[in-house]
Amino acid sequence: MHPDVLQAQQQFHVRQQIRMIVNQYEVHAVAPDGSEGGLLAFARQKRLAFKEQVTIYTDDSQQQPLLGFKARQRLDLGATYDVTDHTGNPIGLFRKDFAQSLLRSTWHVEQDRLPQVTGQERSLPVALLRRFFDALSWLPYHFDFVADGQPAFSVVKKWGLRDRYVVQIQHPRIDRRLVIAMAVALDALQSR
Repeated sequence: MHPDVLQAQQQFHVRQQIRMIVNQYEVHAVAPDGSEGGLLAFARQKRLAFKEQVTIYTDDSQQQPLLGFKARQRLDLGATYDVTDHTGNPIGLFRKDFAQSLLRSTWHVEQDRLPQVTGQERSLPVALLRRFFDALSWLPYHFDFVADGQPAFSVVKKWGLRDRYVVQIQHPRIDRRLVIAMAVALDALQSR
């Protein structure tokens, strides 16, 4: 896919499919009528990896990498994840804010020449229920990511048997690959 086509996307759908030893993610464009469009990205994440690394491909053949993210350290409660393009060049990073995440999960996203973007769960009651009652981890949630007080993007987990997310992008210059990495990471890393 041409980078300009990806960068023009204002909304994505992310679907997780659970397999035996991996989580599988499909990122789809959204058609003008709101229906799910073509596949933009595909990822598989091994469960229980000590040093998290995820490669996201352009499709499910897994022949052409689009981007990847990798933890800088093993088992770090406030881990930083570097996001790189298909050639290994840096796109940006994201990191969990451990202290703020005790009540509501909070993430920071950084990209060159953009202000820091901070995302946090919108609902404190839902955040608390998910923390204290592990069986309620299926509850939908809503993350708002802002830069300088302005909306940058949002990730909304929908009701359903499988995890589904709607990603809405408001900031025109944020790299869509960085947004895709953060959306996949919210599912893959949220409970860690």
